[in-house]
Amino acid sequence: MTRLLTATAVGLVLAFATGCAQDHAPSTGVAAAAAPATPTRVDNFRLVDQDGRAHDLYRLKDAPAVVLVMQAVGSPDVRKMAPALEQLRATYAAQGVEFMMINSTLKDKRADLLAESKALNVAMPILKDEQQLVGEQLGATRTSEVMVVDPKTWMIVYRGPLNSELAGKNAKAGTNFAADALDAVIAGKPVPVAYVAPAGGAITFPDRTAQAKASFTKISYSRTVGPLIEEKCVACHEEGGIAPFTFDSYQKIKGFAPMIREVIRTDRMPPWDADADIGHFKDDKSLSPDQIKTLVHWVEAGAPRGEGPDPLLAKKHVAPEWPLGKPDLIVDVPSYNVPASGVVDYQYPIVDNPLTEGKWLRASTAKVDQRQAVHHVLSGFITNEAKGKGMTAWGGSVGGYTVGMESVVQPKDIGTYIPAGSKFGYQMHYTPFGKAVTANTKIGLYFYKDGEKPKLMMRETPLVDQFIDIPPNDGNHKEVAYFDFPKDATLYTAVVHAHYRGTYSKLEIRYPSGEQKVILNVPFYDFNWQRMYEFAEPIAIPAGSKLIATYIYDNSKRNPANPDPNKEVTWGDQSFEEMFYTSLRYRWNDETVEHQTNYDDLLNKTRLLGMLDDNIDGKVEESELRGQFKTMLAGGKFALVDTNHDGGIDQAEFDAVMSKMPRGRHAAPEAESSGK
Repeated sequence: MTRLLTATAVGLVLAFATGCAQDHAPSTGVAAAAAPATPTRVDNFRLVDQDGRAHDLYRLKDAPAVVLVMQAVGSPDVRKMAPALEQLRATYAAQGVEFMMINSTLKDKRADLLAESKALNVAMPILKDEQQLVGEQLGATRTSEVMVVDPKTWMIVYRGPLNSELAGKNAKAGTNFAADALDAVIAGKPVPVAYVAPAGGAITFPDRTAQAKASFTKISYSRTVGPLIEEKCVACHEEGGIAPFTFDSYQKIKGFAPMIREVIRTDRMPPWDADADIGHFKDDKSLSPDQIKTLVHWVEAGAPRGEGPDPLLAKKHVAPEWPLGKPDLIVDVPSYNVPASGVVDYQYPIVDNPLTEGKWLRASTAKVDQRQAVHHVLSGFITNEAKGKGMTAWGGSVGGYTVGMESVVQPKDIGTYIPAGSKFGYQMHYTPFGKAVTANTKIGLYFYKDGEKPKLMMRETPLVDQFIDIPPNDGNHKEVAYFDFPKDATLYTAVVHAHYRGTYSKLEIRYPSGEQKVILNVPFYDFNWQRMYEFAEPIAIPAGSKLIATYIYDNSKRNPANPDPNKEVTWGDQSFEEMFYTSLRYRWNDETVEHQTNYDDLLNKTRLLGMLDDNIDGKVEESELRGQFKTMLAGGKFALVDTNHDGGIDQAEFDAVMSKMPRGRHAAPEAESSGK
């Protein structure tokens, strides 16, 4: 996170200065009409499309050109232009030109965009500009308005209708304005026509009126902006906090104002990746739409100080040593010397459990002194030390950590039992970052009081796919996995995890009726933050339901975090390898502390089938085989296993094969909790 912010700071200041000043370059070529005072440069943005995936404009910097088209649901102008627009896209796709539609209308909801995309039949994303901030900055005025952008400078080199047919009476017939502009940009020449008045339906931008702009200069820092920063940002941006700098005064906020505008417009801050349109979650860190617009408009108005006291000076904010209070037990994980460079294998230290009697764990928190070096901590109590390092014999978690997820608090009346006389096992993932350090990690444990115990049991398991295989230079590789719930259950939390190439994830439930519903959507996965999303209302999972996870990986040069786009990537522990790992916390509905009925073994039976069955039809076809199973069932052996000869291996046939295999010859379900 530190590298991300500091590396772009200077560029953000320049982008803010040019974008907000709305400098107007002279037209290159003869315009069909006098261009009004509109921005000539596109600031970076990140918006979510009709499929729930986010798009970051500046990742397209290697494209020869980018075409932005203003859209509205049901717009007759857009529907009229759709066939010609799709033909234009198809013509220039081979040259790498990128096309996007932007919907900035107030009446349209993102849920409407998927049906509209199918009606338009255009192969491009429709991005929902929820707060109208992108449309405002672009100076958009009408639907069907086309903007051709040169990514070398992010300048808008053409603005207007697609062609003369859509331009009204004053344009010369047979002129293809957008195509001519694209030809010029690709050739490195001035465009022949830089502006033609758009003729589509007007888009209303209430916050772009003179009256609205005047009101932005009166936004109170003392009463509005300062308290908002204190509520949403200071928990990280405080002395001793996780952020690399503090927000402790107006002067500090003013200095970071351009960056604040940038990270909000690109949805990088606050670090909360869950889709606001899908589900509700406890402890939601995101900004509301009104808060987003308030901060951006305040910055664009010059970040005025105004009158009143500075709320950030009223109290010194210092990160507490233990955010949940003093722990009942502090476990010192053995220190480890992390080298400045190289690859560090996972470490598996085992620590004595000092408890003389069993305890019910209600919460845990981690204290990590080398945040850049410690990628994650997993743990579990061990009753058989000989098997402890493989994690297959681990019991319930005794605390963990990833960046952004330091504490775990159990819901009311739920806990994990920690027996006396056991040991604590830890999986430590250390990552060198250019400086040799000694990592000293502590885990604080919080128990139910003596004489108290929870009523219900919490279970935890990962939904994984250890057969992922990501081709080189593939910016849009999809992997899917699932497992079946054999009994009624209730889902409480989900943690999405991939490595550098992960870019999108969603979690769905398919009910026994066949109905399917998205319960968690992560439009733009950020490896720098690992949140545990706790559902505001726990999700009921009827017996026979499938939980389905989808991940999309960007193994292209457009991914700035990608270590090597030319490398085929498979499952692996290290961050330069890749993972497909959704950790789930749930309980079996008929299980209580007094009557424990764990069905995890039944759940585990469907793991392997769910990793291989990409089309989720309940059987593995020969074309879906991967890894050792592809090798094992080659040469006609597939037909021998497919005993009912329906072209696929179903669960019963899979079980028959697995029962004949020696232990260790396949990806054992227990081993899938071996890391993230």
